[in-house]
Amino acid sequence: MTQSTNKEHAQPILEIRDLVIESRSRSNPQKLVDNISLSLKPGEVMGLIGESGAGKSTIGLAAMGYARDGMTITNGQVLFDGEDLLALPDRKRRPYRGARIAYVAQSAAAAFNPAHKLIDQYVEGAVLHGVLSEAQARREAVALYEELGLPSPETFGERYPHQVSGGQLQRAMVATAMACRPDVLVFDEPTTALDVTTQIEVLAAIRKTIRDHHTAALYITHDLAVVAQIADRIMVLRRGKMVEEGETGQLLESSAQAYTRDLLSVRNLHKEETPANATVLSIQGVCAEYRRGTPVLNEVSVDVEKGRTVAVVGESGSGKSTLARVVTGLLPPTDGAISLHGETLPARLQDRDRKTLQRLQMIYQLPDTALNPRQRIRDIIGRPLQFYHGMQGQALEKRLRQLMDMTELSAGFLDRWPAQLSGGQKQRVGIARALAAEPDLIICDEVTSALDQLVGEQILNLLLSLQRELGMSYLFITHDLGTVDAIADHVVVMQKGRVVEQGAKHDVFAPPYKDYTRLLLDSVPEMDPGWLDKVLAEPNLQGR
Repeated sequence: MTQSTNKEHAQPILEIRDLVIESRSRSNPQKLVDNISLSLKPGEVMGLIGESGAGKSTIGLAAMGYARDGMTITNGQVLFDGEDLLALPDRKRRPYRGARIAYVAQSAAAAFNPAHKLIDQYVEGAVLHGVLSEAQARREAVALYEELGLPSPETFGERYPHQVSGGQLQRAMVATAMACRPDVLVFDEPTTALDVTTQIEVLAAIRKTIRDHHTAALYITHDLAVVAQIADRIMVLRRGKMVEEGETGQLLESSAQAYTRDLLSVRNLHKEETPANATVLSIQGVCAEYRRGTPVLNEVSVDVEKGRTVAVVGESGSGKSTLARVVTGLLPPTDGAISLHGETLPARLQDRDRKTLQRLQMIYQLPDTALNPRQRIRDIIGRPLQFYHGMQGQALEKRLRQLMDMTELSAGFLDRWPAQLSGGQKQRVGIARALAAEPDLIICDEVTSALDQLVGEQILNLLLSLQRELGMSYLFITHDLGTVDAIADHVVVMQKGRVVEQGAKHDVFAPPYKDYTRLLLDSVPEMDPGWLDKVLAEPNLQGR
């Protein structure tokens, strides 16, 4: 928790009163945020919790006097240091954003400009708002990079976004948001897409920054165990309404509402091991590199059998997603072989025939970027039906409706655009598209990491039911060990491009643990406000 010096007696720096936000639709306007009020004192952190569509991010952006396209703020006040941002013209509101209230997005990779160095993007805001000169801002950047534990802080900012890891980039975004020393920070799911060990580093850095600079914060997340380490108070939201609000410890111990207790409940989905069967995919002794002489995969061997799920786990940079790129032919291996049903696959994607492409499909981590925003859902799912099976007319329409039914979506979604769907609905469309090819194996790359826990569990249940029904095999890439327990038969643990352990799930996750597996297990957040302090005090979890 943040330090509480004089917090009780301080005046709020941010107050939101009776906020109402509606969709901008003449025919059927809907309330997206319904009569929400909150206040935030200097140095205080409030967690906003709820599933997808609860209104968390919408409220966070409204705190800056901003509403997304297609939304309008129809009622309420947003008082920042006594000034109602909603009553100000845009030219007077704009100076507050970045200078006094700053935003840290979920995806740092999408938020940074890939064509500019990190330090230039840090400097830009401070200079633009007249807070610092360019020379001062560069010195401050180095100091903040060091404060946030980034490597080689004197030269770190000279890198481009693609040249640093996900955890480093997220911390660089926190630094950039702090460039003007704002009074309030809005954190929008800043650790959701990070592996468990990297998440600890970023959480510790965020908490330290808030404490050291006495900054107030709204911390938006769907993960109560994460927000428990940061927040003084928690507001639970559902469908734009407040469910309950309270001090963190009190709410975790004795929540008054059933919905909050559902969010608090630990994922209880558990897959019993499927018996061994014929091998579908065999990866033998695979090595790969992006630059000559710098290996990223070393002698990786994995088998996936029919009707079974092999989970590949490890922290950022362990080689999980690189392995998927090699299997799909996007990155040809420098050594080793990959076979499907005993037939060796061509190393390069462009050398594989249509039948091979059909039998090996992929579901992506971020459905927002995986679905073409200019195509309706019927065109997105219909493309593989036409390409692989030559379907047209009534046969195409019938199969489209079958796939929607299989993925638990109504046929009415076929004529919608991706922007009209929630995150969970988009991921179901991604699953339907993969199923349309009628593959033998699907590679699932972090398919639930960007989803809230309740929606994520629905997706896992869907994948399990499809596996039982169709005998599908999955190569499941994830950093979430709860997901592994829910869906895996066999576990492969990777570190720095090598397989350090693999075996049946019940063997890998039972003591005695190997050191790296123990590190991953110990890094999973617990529903205890003191958990982060305990973890950081552990010698084997320091200095990663």
